[in-house]
Amino acid sequence: MPKPVSRREFIRRLRAIGWEGPFHGGRHTAMRHPLTGVKLPIPNPHRGDVDWSLTKRILEQAGIEPGAWEQVAR
Repeated sequence: MPKPVSRREFIRRLRAIGWEGPFHGGRHTAMRHPLTGVKLPIPNPHRGDVDWSLTKRILEQAGIEPGAWEQVAR
């Protein structure tokens, strides 16, 4: 199960997996996967970290396995 992470750490891990961005525009900033073109909205929690439940839902949308997410944390 993913643990809460800061927005900065969240973006760092996505970049390490191969995502590009964040790109601004619209309601949320987004990151894009260069091979698939999938856009992924990035939350901006004004108080604290991105909660684990939101992290889990975003990872499911992106098709990222929790094991790969935890491996990038090291």
